[in-house]
Amino acid sequence: MTDPRPGRRLLGKVALVTGAGAGIGQGCALLFAEQGATVVGCDIDADAAGRTRKLAAERGVKVDVLAPLDMTVEEDARRCADTVFERHGRIDVLVTAGAIAPHMASTAEMDFDAQWTPTLRGEVDVVFLPVRAAWPHLVASGGGSIVNFASVNAFRGSGTFGMVAHCAGKSAVLGLTRQLAVEGGPAGIRANTISPGMVRTPATESAGAHEGAARAALLARIPLGRVGTPEDIAWCAVYLASDESAWVTGGNFPVDGGVLAK
Repeated sequence: MTDPRPGRRLLGKVALVTGAGAGIGQGCALLFAEQGATVVGCDIDADAAGRTRKLAAERGVKVDVLAPLDMTVEEDARRCADTVFERHGRIDVLVTAGAIAPHMASTAEMDFDAQWTPTLRGEVDVVFLPVRAAWPHLVASGGGSIVNFASVNAFRGSGTFGMVAHCAGKSAVLGLTRQLAVEGGPAGIRANTISPGMVRTPATESAGAHEGAARAALLARIPLGRVGTPEDIAWCAVYLASDESAWVTGGNFPVDGGVLAK
């Protein structure tokens, strides 16, 4: 298969990518830069953000980073968006890839303060706060594209893991994004979600999702027979960030190897 990079699909666009230090956020930041965008990534982990910047340079592209910044903290989210707008004069794309690992527990076992609340904060607040911070800059730029991340678990439960908070959080992102599409339409702001299946990232590796029986169970549910990569998800984000999707808003795009088809 011919590799289409380097490309020009995002040439001239200024993109802010949260959670750019690893996983899907890193994949989006690197691919956006390779497709011609001016990319600023932020992350709570300054070392991880630095590694993304270094990796971009090794690939012959540039990713600026702002770190450490916590997208569950209102002032950090505002400072991030304001800094990008001040430096570049516009924001055309916001990718909210920042996330905090959810607490996995059943309804009966879930502790409200220690597990439920931080999970919802790390899956919903971490989307809402950067969106709200970037919103006036998107308006001032004449519109733009917001790419949020739900999950296949917004559509299906799990008989293996306790995912009550995770499923609730990702379902909330779907509803939030549809409302953003409605509110943003008159200003030319588009908002869509990508719903990944299992993607190999440092977070899923540390959780043991790619080992032994857990790996076998995952692969049995995936018609394409493999877990995803951050780049698999990033290609969909490139489409949603580009002018190719100029009449696409309020949508959800499963990128899951076929999990939701079974």
